[in-house]
Amino acid sequence: MKTTLLHPTYFGPIAHYAAIAQSDKVIFENEDNYQKQTYRNRTYIYGANGKLLLSIPIKHNGKERRQLYRDVRIENDFKWQLLHWKSLESAYRTSPFFEYYEDELVHLFKKPKEFLLDFNYECRQVIMDCLQLETPFSKTNSYSKNPTEAIDLRDLVNAKKGKSYNFQHYIQVFEDKQGFISNLSILDLLFNEGTNALSYLENQPVFS
Repeated sequence: MKTTLLHPTYFGPIAHYAAIAQSDKVIFENEDNYQKQTYRNRTYIYGANGKLLLSIPIKHNGKERRQLYRDVRIENDFKWQLLHWKSLESAYRTSPFFEYYEDELVHLFKKPKEFLLDFNYECRQVIMDCLQLETPFSKTNSYSKNPTEAIDLRDLVNAKKGKSYNFQHYIQVFEDKQGFISNLSILDLLFNEGTNALSYLENQPVFS
């Protein structure tokens, strides 16, 4: 039985969901400290000019350096959700499956969200439903630096220091301009491959 330990992410990269698809069970890290420049609050999509960052603004804790991931609050002083949704529409409106999944996703960008971790779990569930993927999961009760009960893939959350993956090519909306970009947000795969997305995830070399 393959059990994998992962961080919850904001529409995480393809590698993240490939790990979920290829696992018998997933444990999500619920007790770690928040870190900047990770897929906890950012995702990368394929825009007209290439790789485009979508980042959720967070309220910074000025008193303490470290803050638990679960305590991080989202900054809603400006309409980041509207900006993200418009960016997704601009990038993927002409993709084969945007309209197919639009109603499943749009509600995530309409109501203000308070806690980043809770929102990421909400996004994860929507993606799992879209993929028709039912990998069971649990959450950690304490933090372990060197876990023994699961394959530790928590480093997949790193956006800047992440491993490079030579994933199989699929057709992307703007690849005629910038070429194929691997390991973007799961949304890129979903909008371009639709019902074939799960099969794609099951066959990418994320554990090698």
